[in-house]
Amino acid sequence: MHRHVHEPEILADPAASQTAEHWRQRDLEVLWHPCTQMREHPHTLPLVPIARGDGAWLVGYDGRHYLDAVSSWWTNLFGHTEPRIGAAIARQAGELEQVMLAGFTHAPAVQLAERLLAIAPRQAGRAPLSKVFYADNGSAGVEVALKMAFHYFHNRGEHRRTRFVALENGYHGETIGALSVGDIPLYRRVYAPLLLESIFAPSPDAYLAEPGQSAEDYALQAADALQALFEQSPGEICALILEPRVQCAGGMRMYHPAYLRRARELCDAHGAFLIADEIATGFGRTGTLFACEQANVMPDLLCLSKGLTGGFLPLSAVLATQQLYDAFLDDSRERAFLHSHSYTGNPLACAAALATLQIFADDDVIARNQHTAARMRILAAQIGEHPAVADVRQAGMIVAFELTQGGDKRTPFPAAARVGLKAYRAALDKGVVLRPLGDVLYWMPPYCVDEAQLALLAATTRHAIEEAVACA
Repeated sequence: MHRHVHEPEILADPAASQTAEHWRQRDLEVLWHPCTQMREHPHTLPLVPIARGDGAWLVGYDGRHYLDAVSSWWTNLFGHTEPRIGAAIARQAGELEQVMLAGFTHAPAVQLAERLLAIAPRQAGRAPLSKVFYADNGSAGVEVALKMAFHYFHNRGEHRRTRFVALENGYHGETIGALSVGDIPLYRRVYAPLLLESIFAPSPDAYLAEPGQSAEDYALQAADALQALFEQSPGEICALILEPRVQCAGGMRMYHPAYLRRARELCDAHGAFLIADEIATGFGRTGTLFACEQANVMPDLLCLSKGLTGGFLPLSAVLATQQLYDAFLDDSRERAFLHSHSYTGNPLACAAALATLQIFADDDVIARNQHTAARMRILAAQIGEHPAVADVRQAGMIVAFELTQGGDKRTPFPAAARVGLKAYRAALDKGVVLRPLGDVLYWMPPYCVDEAQLALLAATTRHAIEEAVACA
């Protein structure tokens, strides 16, 4: 067998063999990057080749260290190359790397489902979540939940229940169904002709509250609007989907737990399911293991991903109630949930997730994070004194800074000024990754971040804001 003359050499140790510029040039010849206007590479938007990770650090091929303040798109929990997760994957790779989950099963998939159900949110008076369906990324998990909710009512003969309610400014992924229940124009506008017609309820986002209005009052006001939407569509809504506590991709906008309690009550009153998308907020990000816990609410469907494997491998899980599951049991195959992914319940990913959950237990992660979050709060408050910072908000290990002209909520920077991007570049030059959401800078570091790294993060954030505002 002859190699093609242009086939590239596969290097055993590329980190030791080539420069950053070498990999940058090769990348631009062949790769199409996510969520990126490729024309901006490499000048407007830097392209940084990374050779390895070490705890909270990413290390470039040139040896430069970058503090991963956004946990590599919110996936990494305990630091890069966490040895306990790596070892679990290696052990599993020596035993079973993949088997289809249709007609077969394996220990890691079963054990992980048991562990997830044991730690899932609970609510007094409600039967607990009892079944787990695996997919392989967050968007796919949301698709599973949407289809389950719709199919449940179809199996029950309630054929008018075909509509979903979602929140304004929400985000649930990029596949067609997930995009249909998202409300960020940048992502959905082009694809509007392809999308399902969802009902969007006003966001309970506390940033939108009137002066003097508390976050709780605004959340309850938004819940009243949600109630009106349910009442306008009797018998038509199959589910409400939301991100508990924090609308992450929508600018790390945060809201009071009172909204979750009212949402649960309204879903019950109108016979609809509550889908909690905890893909980003789950596994300790908001201060509790799951954000739903802060409202003492249990959803009917719980979507998990990102931190589920500690940031090592793609995996998602949808947890469902026994009531929902039972509606699919029948002699007819059409009543079954005929949804699958090739890598559903992949043993390697399940092993990584089991190791992740064990670290939570062994290291008392939630309690330790409370101390880290308290330090982050002090540092963030100091940055909030900058005149361009209109709002500093925090939910556990998530901190966000809203940048506006003169700190006035009503006067955002012109989009063309690209203040967030300028801040990102200024921070990157100082060795900190602060990928913005528009003109919102945020911290969502790995839980292993230490005092010195937090000090660097705070100092660099202030510097980046000053640089960006000066150039606006």
